[in-house]
Amino acid sequence: MLLVLFSLFFILLFINLPVAFSIGISSMVALSFYGDLPLSAIVTRMYSGVDSFTLLAIPFFIAAGEIMNESGITDKIVSFSKNLVGHIKGGLAHVSIVSSMFFSGISGSATADASALGSMLIPAMKKSGIDADFAVSVSASSSAIGPIIPPSILFVIYGSIANVSIAKLFLGGVIPGLLIGFALMVVTYIYAKKRGYPSEERASIKNLIKSFIDSLIALMMPVIILGGIFGGIFTATEAGVVAVFYAIVVGIFVYKKIKISDLGRILIKASITTSIALFVISASSAFAWTLAWEGFGEIALNFLTELSDNPTTILFLILLFVLVLGLFVEGIPVLIILSPVMLPVITGLNIDPAYFGVLLVMAVVIGSVTPPVGILTYISCAIANTTISKVFWTLWPFCGIMIFVLFMSVLFPKIITLFY
Repeated sequence: MLLVLFSLFFILLFINLPVAFSIGISSMVALSFYGDLPLSAIVTRMYSGVDSFTLLAIPFFIAAGEIMNESGITDKIVSFSKNLVGHIKGGLAHVSIVSSMFFSGISGSATADASALGSMLIPAMKKSGIDADFAVSVSASSSAIGPIIPPSILFVIYGSIANVSIAKLFLGGVIPGLLIGFALMVVTYIYAKKRGYPSEERASIKNLIKSFIDSLIALMMPVIILGGIFGGIFTATEAGVVAVFYAIVVGIFVYKKIKISDLGRILIKASITTSIALFVISASSAFAWTLAWEGFGEIALNFLTELSDNPTTILFLILLFVLVLGLFVEGIPVLIILSPVMLPVITGLNIDPAYFGVLLVMAVVIGSVTPPVGILTYISCAIANTTISKVFWTLWPFCGIMIFVLFMSVLFPKIITLFY
């Protein structure tokens, strides 16, 4: 059955069937070969896969991100970032990275970062004299920081599957996310020096302080959300509700960029995004259950322990597998399918599931950048009006530095566990 499951899944992906349908159809066909179970079991597992209080955080965080984006938050963050780092060689490319680091604390979504910030900064980078391939590489790779620096939708999903404290996952993502951001700035600086890219005029202290004050209300959102979660005031799901309320107040009464009449349109847009995400989650849950039914976790454990009995080596092997899988499959399915399969392996090796969750999410979002199925790169290419083939070689040094931070987090666990 496993052979049928995987073969059909990759065949359906190869013919460009949407990933959720590829997952669902392959699960149903594989299960039909197993006569003791009815096909209705797939539907039951799809429903139970999203029947979770924790997952309620997803629509709320998506809605909060949409509202904040239309409230002019992006402009405020970009303006502050420009005054902060625009004078460094490469100018707007550094602004893109720093803006993503700030914006990740608001949206929790890599695609939201790529769309919102990319649509503003990629054309600006091109206009300033930066090549399209470089602009796309910077935008796509920096957008991957979104699900690592909290709050993070992917951490919510993993926490729901693994029954791990989401607050602990959020804490674990802070340092790796910042390290990836600073590492990307190093690569950007090297490229900018080599290609002779311009920098922006250095901002005065007065303008820097003014832009910081202007963006302070936006930057307070992650402080309120994370402070409430870590302080035990509310759960991650309740934090999503707080984020929506805060976004509405800021958008309507503070920045006055949206009206109450706009909320219906914004929430409909958020609902569409949510429905897509939850459909992928439900289909992936059925696929993961099918794997578990066939004992794939035990097969994986036996295979890995035969290769090595060193936990660090096994972590490297798992992450390498995730990175390779990320070349062909989108992030959320990879996370949902592999989490329940790998958790018995991880617990059997006495590895903290929260620590592993941060590593897994990091590997998954890196896969969202790497071609040929890097969704963040596709979004950025569409904005820049260019193709994957034209940015392929420029993109890999950025992916490489992110992979380097990932593996450093394996060798030095304190990068993740310092705040536990």
